[in-house]
Amino acid sequence: MPRPYASGVVPASADAVWSLMRDFNGLPGWLPAVSASELTEGGSGAEVGAVRRLTLGDGGVVVERLLELHDAERRCTYEILESPFAVRRYVSTFRVAPVTSSGEAFVEWWSEYDAEGADEAGLTQTFADAIYGGGITALGTHFGA
Repeated sequence: MPRPYASGVVPASADAVWSLMRDFNGLPGWLPAVSASELTEGGSGAEVGAVRRLTLGDGGVVVERLLELHDAERRCTYEILESPFAVRRYVSTFRVAPVTSSGEAFVEWWSEYDAEGADEAGLTQTFADAIYGGGITALGTHFGA
């Protein structure tokens, strides 16, 4: 089972970064790959079980369900229900931790999924580099890096 992973330091406090990332309906505000988000279940988006419908920049649609939102540990886990990606049982987590020496935030983002063997390398690169790594870079831009 592939496990794409990305991490980075964002020039803002862990609390500030978590406040932005924890909004299950807020991806279009900072993740360039997502042009729109709509909650289809779960009114506030902070409820486990909430479902969002994301529209990607290329017009693709991804539907995801919130599995865990843990404020004390600054951790969020969600699953893909529908997507243009050839994945099965995709579950992703991101976590925000303080960098105590600088006051910045350490962000890590990963997933596990199943796919056909021939698709794994390309999917892993897309998730790790374009989505997670690109998202962490975008957070840095959002916070003024």
